Amino acid sequence: MKPRDSLRVTRLGDTDIAWAESGSGSPLLLLHGLGDCHRTWRRVVPALAEHHRVITPDLPGHGLSGRPDAPYTLEWYASTLRAFLDALELERVDLAGHSYGGGVAQWMLLERPERYRRLVLVAPGGLGREVGIGMRLAAFPVLGPLLAPAAMRVGTRVMMRIAAGELGNPEPEEIDRLAWMNSMPGSGRAFTRTVCGCVDLLGQHQRTWDRIHLVPELPPVTLHWGTKDRIVPYTHALRARERLVGAELSSYAGSGHFPHLDHPQRFAGEVARFLDDENPTPRPVLCQVPRSFELGGAVVHLLRRIGRAVGRVVRGIAA
Repeated sequence: MKPRDSLRVTRLGDTDIAWAESGSGSPLLLLHGLGDCHRTWRRVVPALAEHHRVITPDLPGHGLSGRPDAPYTLEWYASTLRAFLDALELERVDLAGHSYGGGVAQWMLLERPERYRRLVLVAPGGLGREVGIGMRLAAFPVLGPLLAPAAMRVGTRVMMRIAAGELGNPEPEEIDRLAWMNSMPGSGRAFTRTVCGCVDLLGQHQRTWDRIHLVPELPPVTLHWGTKDRIVPYTHALRARERLVGAELSSYAGSGHFPHLDHPQRFAGEVARFLDDENPTPRPVLCQVPRSFELGGAVVHLLRRIGRAVGRVVRGIAA
C-alpha cells in the first residue's frame, strides 16, 4: 500500500491511533482484524482509492498504535473509533471491517447506525458462535494470559509461515513487519483482553444478533467470505444471508480467512461497485430467529455463566 502521505498519528485520550490514508472522495474506513494492522488492506487500497478517501487505522493495541491499559472490549473499540472519526471531522462514512474489525464495525453500527452509509463485512466475527480453536484456547483462564506475550512475539512469525495459505499468503517482509509490531510491549495484554471480551471456551459470546433488532434501519450490507475459512466458518455467511434478507454475499471458493488478500482485484472491484452504485441498494430486512435457535442460545448462555464462575475460581486460586 502506498499512502498518500506518511503514516499519521492522532492522540485520543490515553492512546495514540496510527493511520494511513490514500485517495480522495467520499470517506471509507477500513478496520483490520485481531493481531493484524492496517497493512492487511495493502493489495486493495490502490483500487479503492481511485474514487474514495480510504482511511486505514491500526486499532489500539495493534500495529503502531498505542497499547493503553484499557478493557479492549467491543464497546471500547467502537467508542474509540467513533472518537477517531470525530477527530477527523467525518460525520458519515462507509465502513468496512475484516474478522475482529468486522465485529468492531458491527458494534459501531449498533450504537450509531445513522453515521454509516454502507457496511462491508469481510469474514467478520459476531455473526455466530463457532470460532477457531486457537481463539478459544487464547481465552482459557490463567493459561491464555500467561502464554499471550510469548505467542505474540514468536507465534506471529510461525503462524504466518505455517498457515500462509489460510492467511492470504503474506510476503516475507510483511511477516517480519507484523512480527515486529506484535512484539511491542503491551501487545500480549491487548490481545488477551480483546479475545476474552468476545470469546470463551464455548466460542463467541458477543454477537450482533443479540442487539441488531434495536437498529431502526440497517444500511446496505455486503458480506465477503472464503469458503475454506477455518477461523470464522463460512456457515456464518450462509446463516447471515438467511437472516439479513437483501444483504449481498460474495463467496470466494477455496479461499481462507483473507479473501481480500487472496483475490484483491475481484474484492476491490465488487466493493467499489457496492459503494458507487447509483441505483438504490436494498436495505437488509431482519428475519425472526427460529425458536430452536433461541432455546439453543439459552442453553449456551447458562453453560457460559457456569464457565465464567469456574474461571473466576481458577483465577482466584492462581492468584
